[in-house]
Amino acid sequence: MSDIIFGQETPAPKSEDSSGSNQTTASAGNAPQDLQFATAKVSDMDSAVLADVKEMAHEHILAIIEKKGATFAKMDNAALGKFIQGEVQSLIYGKQIPLNDSEVAFVADSLYKEIAGFGPLEDLLADPNVEDVMINGYKDVYVSKMGRMERVQARFVDNAHLLRIVRRILAPLGRRLDESSPMVDARLPDGSRINVIISPLARDGVVVSIRKFRSIPLRAEDLMGLGTFDSRVYELMQEAVRKRCNLVVSGATSTGKTSMLNVLAEFIPAGERLITIEDTAELQLNHHHVVRLESRPGGHEGAGAISIRDLVKNSLRMRPDRVVVGEVRGAEVLDMLQAMSTGHDGSMGTIHASTPRDCLHRLEMLSGFAGFTGNEMSLRRQIASALDLIVQIVRLPSGKRRIYSITEVAGIVDDNILLQDLYRHESRLGPDGQELDNWIPVVPYPKNPKISHIRLT
Repeated sequence: MSDIIFGQETPAPKSEDSSGSNQTTASAGNAPQDLQFATAKVSDMDSAVLADVKEMAHEHILAIIEKKGATFAKMDNAALGKFIQGEVQSLIYGKQIPLNDSEVAFVADSLYKEIAGFGPLEDLLADPNVEDVMINGYKDVYVSKMGRMERVQARFVDNAHLLRIVRRILAPLGRRLDESSPMVDARLPDGSRINVIISPLARDGVVVSIRKFRSIPLRAEDLMGLGTFDSRVYELMQEAVRKRCNLVVSGATSTGKTSMLNVLAEFIPAGERLITIEDTAELQLNHHHVVRLESRPGGHEGAGAISIRDLVKNSLRMRPDRVVVGEVRGAEVLDMLQAMSTGHDGSMGTIHASTPRDCLHRLEMLSGFAGFTGNEMSLRRQIASALDLIVQIVRLPSGKRRIYSITEVAGIVDDNILLQDLYRHESRLGPDGQELDNWIPVVPYPKNPKISHIRLT
């Protein structure tokens, strides 16, 4: 049985997660600091009785809000919190409902979060250790912490309650969610991403996925401190970026590709002009001359859509020194390879692939889908000419993210693109039996003339 402080944000202890994800998502309904709600032992309460009381109090407060109209709209969070607390106490004590002070405080705090914020999602969004929130219907809520998935006891009354909260989140974004538009993908004001899918596409109720945005981007030193790579890998990546190697960060879902791309961009010299292109703006480059472009989904029947490929093509007319594509996953691959081969050395992006070889196969496949008209060999030669290095990142069973390999694209041999690992991650056991990270240099020097001076061993 745990004590929960309602109405006050209790700082969570910082802990190492595999991506360094101590991010915070600002939410509208954090209770004002001067409201001292009591400590409530939630597990002692009759949840059914409490839900009934909460519903009754909610209807009571909404009726008052309707009467107050514009007066209510002018309330700040502190005034709103005190108003809700007073009304809940008056209602419960007036009707002689047998709740103790901590239970009354729980009802007041829950209603505050319902009215001013995002209800049961409020605490999850405020938790700095939560990376992702996944809701599979109102009864099934999961979070990702430190790279690990866990189920949580967030309380939604039913799918209608969940849908009401979701629509409150989407309302300021002007996004429509109903049976005619049952799927929404959007960026929240703080940079977090939300994806919602409802009936008839989702068979088990409202499905919500929220990828929280880290307000302070991770630096190279942060990832090195978390063990994502060591000092030798750091030095190789730094020199490769400075010498304008074309790079792709490859990895599966939720391996930290965007964080790694942010870190690589740190090494770009200050005098260069960067253009970033993304579906949903996530990159936070620590660079003073950045132009950020974001694609636009189409309206009715796709009207007005602006694709990543459209933006890549346009970016080449904007005098970039480097082009950074948040995720290469469509027809833009051809334009990206063209940019890398025609004077925009040092460009970079990410791609979904489990190994460096899979990364090449995916580049070939996407190029074919994009309408590449040459033969297989000419495509492979273009890829081998454009791409210098593949940074492969993985998420271990422990949830930790690690650079698995730095792999050089070393030309064409027997009609195949030759790959050569420069560093490879190999775990080893320490004296106490604990697993230790180890990056093994595979060759003494890279072959690429841009970085052939770097000794690896």
